[in-house]
Amino acid sequence: MQHITGIPRNQLFFSSLEDSISLENPVRFVEAFVEALDLGSLGFTVQTIKTEGRPSFDTKIFLKLYLYCYLNGLRGSRKLEKECIRNIELRWLLCGLVPNYHSISDFRKQNPIGLKKLFKLFVSFLKDADLISGEVIAIDGTKSRAHNSKKANFNQKKIERHLAYIEEKTQEYLTQLDQNDTQDNGINITKIQEKIERLKNNKIGYELLEAKLKASGEPQISTTDEDARALLVQGVVVEISYNIQAAVDNKHNLVVATHTINRNDLNALGAIALEAKENLGAATFTALVDKGYHNGREIAYCKDHNITTIVAHPTPGISKDSVTKPDYLVAKFTYNKAEDTYTCPQGATLKTTGRWHKKTGRTEQSGYQFKKYRTPACKECPVKHLCTSRAGGREIDRSEYADAIEENNQRYRENPQLYRTRQEINEHIFGTIKRQWGYNHTNLIGLEKVNGEHSLIMLVYNIKRTINILGVPDLIAKLKNWKSPYKTKGVFVFKRVYLRLFNDLFGLDLAIAA
Repeated sequence: MQHITGIPRNQLFFSSLEDSISLENPVRFVEAFVEALDLGSLGFTVQTIKTEGRPSFDTKIFLKLYLYCYLNGLRGSRKLEKECIRNIELRWLLCGLVPNYHSISDFRKQNPIGLKKLFKLFVSFLKDADLISGEVIAIDGTKSRAHNSKKANFNQKKIERHLAYIEEKTQEYLTQLDQNDTQDNGINITKIQEKIERLKNNKIGYELLEAKLKASGEPQISTTDEDARALLVQGVVVEISYNIQAAVDNKHNLVVATHTINRNDLNALGAIALEAKENLGAATFTALVDKGYHNGREIAYCKDHNITTIVAHPTPGISKDSVTKPDYLVAKFTYNKAEDTYTCPQGATLKTTGRWHKKTGRTEQSGYQFKKYRTPACKECPVKHLCTSRAGGREIDRSEYADAIEENNQRYRENPQLYRTRQEINEHIFGTIKRQWGYNHTNLIGLEKVNGEHSLIMLVYNIKRTINILGVPDLIAKLKNWKSPYKTKGVFVFKRVYLRLFNDLFGLDLAIAA
């Protein structure tokens, strides 16, 4: 049977890297995009030409390398160095240069601010290219595992548990020493004394950690990555993680705002919504958000900044010990705004003295003010036992953010079809990034650096999705016509070392076109 034969390995043939890269190859957009940027004005650490020593790599080389590799699911610096040697697309992109893995790694660690600004700049390009509507934005978050194990994360109870164990084992070894005194067993005594000394050192370490935890004012502390926190991932599952926030436009499901925090979603809505508004330059938009973000202060903050929220209202829970029946929950009481009173299901009016009370939270920021509403009619009410067990009658607390909450909840009830699109808009983005690309963790340490990497991940997501929408040639054409203060002056210049070398060898006048 005759088989298809390949090219003999010792056969010579003339070709160029340019011939190997098609016009539709995404690597061409990476080249065009980076060459169009003024990295210094974006906050990147730009390598300057030195008069002495070994010449440095151009900063754009590293940015091109990271954009290409993250687009193709590669992120380790040693792996990136290998790809520079064996990957023909990277050889074309970097003109055959092979940076050291250490220099590659340093670029990502040293430029988190530049990477965040670059993401925002690309959002402005998408808006100018009419790929973003800026009218309906879905907001959600996902957890990314930190470079910190559970064993290296401590709270006060965990430290106390370790100290108690050390105290117990120390006492056990001291008892063994007393027993060995009568047996005159020198070998056992030496080993026990070594263990006691080790426990003493461990105790000092935990006491120092306890002092550091109390000084920080935080409920927990991590030793490998001090910014990482134990966050609830799903159900009762806890991981030492970061929380990636993302705001996604509904037109083409492109990310318009992102940042990473080290807490859960409850207090995160205002910051990501305002960031989306600033990135879009929009006067207002409608934010679709799940119930994990339902927080009166955050909803009121969005309202104050002219952002319309549709946040799912969590179902109120009823304690097993509570006597309140479903027909007498707070939602069944009618608020009268003009009189500032409540009307109960039995028709009684609950009034307030107008005094504001302070509700304290775990932090000063999470506290809020509220007013109390009561009625003397509870004393003679025939259904009091169905409403409350409080001797003085039913008491309702109304938060200072109640108006904003009620308006939000009303929009949620009136727009069920619109709210249902939330999952279609943003949930698949996290699935793509974490399941398909494997970006479910970070190896960087510190909130700022992690923010930089996650901004890079969201940037390459937008690039890949935009390429799928428009195609590489049309995208490059829009890039050339784009007006941005961060673009390099003049036309696109694609420098090719091998073309210059070819010109020197053969004396041909080859133009390097834009």
